Amino acid sequence: MTASHTVEVGTELPPLKIQSISRTTLALFAGASGDHNPIHIDLDVAKSAGLDDVFAHGMLSMGYLGRLLTDWVPQQSIRSYSVRFAAITPVHGIPTATGRVTAVEEVDGERRATLELAVTLDDGTVTLVGDAVVAL
Repeated sequence: MTASHTVEVGTELPPLKIQSISRTTLALFAGASGDHNPIHIDLDVAKSAGLDDVFAHGMLSMGYLGRLLTDWVPQQSIRSYSVRFAAITPVHGIPTATGRVTAVEEVDGERRATLELAVTLDDGTVTLVGDAVVAL
């Protein structure tokens, strides 16, 4: 993590670039998460719903944002974390998780940073937005 004394409003977290989301990734995540909704792994089900193909679980992208945070601060430093799903991540999409400090303040004797977070595909589509508060 960046030394806490150098964190200020506007500090950007190092982006987390994810490899293309493969069908294998979706199958493995379904097994690991217990979310076996066929819309994420069965092409026939996706097509019957009017989609061109399957798409990634929203919680997979949330996990990538969580990894972005824990690459920057220890897990025990996370005070809050929330997201809003904005768009689907298609199979073969290439997501990047990003974060930026929007506030730094003293709370309960602890220096904390508020972050705005996002997952964006390589075509510019924002699939997930969120925020977190971390202890520095």
